[in-house]
Parts: sequence; C-alpha cells; structure tokens
Amino acid sequence: MRSVTSFAAMVLLAMSLTIAGCATVGRDFATHNVDQIEIGETTRAEIQEMFGEPWRTGIEDGKRTWTYGKYRWSAFGEAETTDLVVRFNQDGTVSSYVYNTTE
Repeated sequence: MRSVTSFAAMVLLAMSLTIAGCATVGRDFATHNVDQIEIGETTRAEIQEMFGEPWRTGIEDGKRTWTYGKYRWSAFGEAETTDLVVRFNQDGTVSSYVYNTTE
C-alpha cells in the first residue's frame, strides 16, 4: 500500500509542476534606485541601504561583486528577469555596475 501512496504522491507532484510550469529564483529589489548609483562615489553601505542584502556575492576580476536579481521562467509565457550586478573598488566604492531587465 505504501508504494501506491508514494506513486500517487509523485504523480500529483509531477502534475502540479506541469500545470504551474514556472520557476522563480532570486528576490525582488528596489529597481527605482539604480539611477542613484555613482561610479567611484557610492559605497557598499549605500548600496546595501538602497537594495538590501545581495542575492549573491562573489569576486570577478579581483573585485568584490554583489548581485541582486529576480528571474522567473514560465513554460507558457516569456521569461521575466531583472538583475543588478555591482562591482566594488578596493576602497569600497562602486567601480562599475550593470542593470538589465526584460520589463
């Protein structure tokens, strides 16, 4: 009986995923603040104040990098993506940033 219940649960899960047909990764952030970023002036603390905790952090070409992003894919429609990648100088100011959105 247990294998029938497990099989039924797997079928129900597969049907739910097929019907939903979408996935979301990341989290929302305040995109209206992007135009306030100034290269060489805006600090890590100010970026964190404007956008919150980054979704991902890392190092790119020796520079600390913070990524803010929300990515939503759907089997039945177009993808909706928004991301902001901020790179910092050694002194903690913004060295560069890239903002992209499909909206």
